[in-house]
Amino acid sequence: MRLTILRETQSPAPDATALALGALGWVLSDGPRAERLLSLTGLTADELRAGLGDPALLGAVLDFLCAHEPDLVAAADALNVTPAQLAAARESLTA
Repeated sequence: MRLTILRETQSPAPDATALALGALGWVLSDGPRAERLLSLTGLTADELRAGLGDPALLGAVLDFLCAHEPDLVAAADALNVTPAQLAAARESLTA
C-alpha cells in the first residue's frame, strides 16, 4: 500500500492591482457607495476611468474600503479574499 502525504499549500497572494480593480468593480456596483467613493476621494468619473492603471488611484479605492469596516468586510467576502489581503494590497500599491 502506498500512502500519500497531503500538505496544505498556501496559494500565492492575489495581485494587488487585480484585487484593487475587483474592489473598484464591487464599489461601483452599488450607486450610493459609488457616489460616496467619488465624494470622499474628490475623484470624478472621468478621472476614475482615466486612472485605472494608476497605483495611487487604486490605492485610494482600497483606502476608501479600509476606512469603513463594513464595506471592507463585504468587499473581501464578495472577492473571496480576507480583509487583511485587501489591506495588504493597499499597502503594496501606496508604498
